[in-house]
Amino acid sequence: MSHCQVEQDLEHLERIIARITAGDRIPLSYWRKRIQSVLAAARLPPHIERAKKLISALDALESNIKLGVQ
Repeated sequence: MSHCQVEQDLEHLERIIARITAGDRIPLSYWRKRIQSVLAAARLPPHIERAKKLISALDALESNIKLGVQ
């Protein structure tokens, strides 16, 4: 995956993760796999850091859903 593709994927995932709710049809496991895929392809430190932040945001979202917080 090229640096440009990684950048595009990160931008897309950042927009999506910011808007996900418990009622979304696409399971969180799908988004986790997408983030992990981008992280595996990322070579630049800023890309790696952004992917790790997305993982943290998804972790927080999962915790909130389990606690019943929306």
